[in-house]
Amino acid sequence: MTDQATTTAAEPGTPEIPGKPTSASRTTLSHIMTQADTNLLGTVHGGVIMKLVDDAAGAVAGRHSGGPAVTASMDEMAFLEPVRVGDLVHVKAQVNWTGRTSMEVGVRVLAERWNESTPATQVGSAYLVFAAVDADGKPRRVPPVLPGTERDERRYQEAQIRRTHRLARRRAIMELRERRAAEGFDD
Repeated sequence: MTDQATTTAAEPGTPEIPGKPTSASRTTLSHIMTQADTNLLGTVHGGVIMKLVDDAAGAVAGRHSGGPAVTASMDEMAFLEPVRVGDLVHVKAQVNWTGRTSMEVGVRVLAERWNESTPATQVGSAYLVFAAVDADGKPRRVPPVLPGTERDERRYQEAQIRRTHRLARRRAIMELRERRAAEGFDD
């Protein structure tokens, strides 16, 4: 299905890390929304949803990497529908891609009324990048992710595209800053 490595390339003198399937760390966090979660418009505050997204993604990153992982970035947080008091929110997360020390975690946010048996509706999605860290806060290697389905393989390939875009955007910004500094502009 994929030609990606099933182990990470080891540093000289360190053992290789075997890959883990996407399913090994996939998780769902569910939470019922209350009045305390609302904004001035009476819907659930986006920041509350973002915290749930970060919590679920962090759990997945820690599970996949076998230890602590910290949020490095959040990409493309999309709010598709409002969430209301009384909604049961399900935050589904999985590792989509891994590098040497980082992981992209994809998250889908679903909501359903707590007291109805109607299907949940997708209300949001996000992509987060996590870096695995050791006890001293230094980056540490992560196992490669092994997509288990065609959908997982598609997510892996899309994550590689997002990574390429993140790196290109960072490079372009740094080049612009250097150019402006050379021209005497103090940003």
